[in-house]
Amino acid sequence: MGNNTEVSEFILLGLTSAPLFIMFTLIYLVTLAGNLGMMTLILLDSRLHTPMYFFLSNLSLVDVCYSSTVTPKVMAGLLMEDKVISYHACAAQMFFLVLLVTVESYLLTAMAYDRYAAVCKPLHYPTVMTTRVCAHLAVCCYVLGFLTAAIGTGDTFCLSFCVSNVVHHFFCDIPAVMTLACSDKHLNELIIFLLSSFNVSLALLVILVSYLFIFATILKMHSVGGYQKALFTCASHLMAVSIFYGTIMIMYLQPSSSRSMDTDKIASVFYTMVIPMLNPVVYSLRNREVKSAFKKVVEQGKYSQGLVF
Repeated sequence: MGNNTEVSEFILLGLTSAPLFIMFTLIYLVTLAGNLGMMTLILLDSRLHTPMYFFLSNLSLVDVCYSSTVTPKVMAGLLMEDKVISYHACAAQMFFLVLLVTVESYLLTAMAYDRYAAVCKPLHYPTVMTTRVCAHLAVCCYVLGFLTAAIGTGDTFCLSFCVSNVVHHFFCDIPAVMTLACSDKHLNELIIFLLSSFNVSLALLVILVSYLFIFATILKMHSVGGYQKALFTCASHLMAVSIFYGTIMIMYLQPSSSRSMDTDKIASVFYTMVIPMLNPVVYSLRNREVKSAFKKVVEQGKYSQGLVF
């Protein structure tokens, strides 16, 4: 890799407005508090030790990690104007970001299958979504994420960078770094497009098929209560899927000829910073089980504090 490049560092020029520092700091703190709080609630309350919350705790962990992969560097750049990132640090940032975003994508897919099993096969749900099955699904999500990150990062950094090292983005994203290559990159762009298309298409296919079965089952329900409960079960997941895949498709499933860096930046801010902050809100806002667990933890805290004094 070192023999193919004369560039030893990159300059990130994506965001230059100093007031954004306060906004991104608040978003990052809310992201950490929300996701770590969600993981803590799931760990402490035995009523939340179910497949859905197992995947949700993994989703919260991934959100914390991939927000932390980007946001602290952006904040440092805005506060201290430190916009330089080394060649290897850029490759590492790209690898972990692609890894974690892909894992999130497949975790949402696993959660769709879980919702399908809960709504369409309620009597068989405990035998379908066993601990072993959930663990295997989670491992598959991480393995697919690792393979995607290895291929995507290797495909990008096997190119030669010998003219410019100015990345017109606020982090080392594949399209932004690949545009700097001075060697022929048509095949590399095709590989990235096919890889992204495969991951998004596979995940969306499973999600869409799952929800087709879910809605078909809901329409057959004669009980209004069962109908509302089934819709309520899927609402938060559908919202999270729509937000996540909408921004991903804007980012990666468009040809380079029609790509706009400004559009990429807006979409990137959304999926690297805003979505990790929104996920705990989306899953807890109308979720009675999470609200109940939170109240229980607060009451236990007040009781413990009363005993101390």
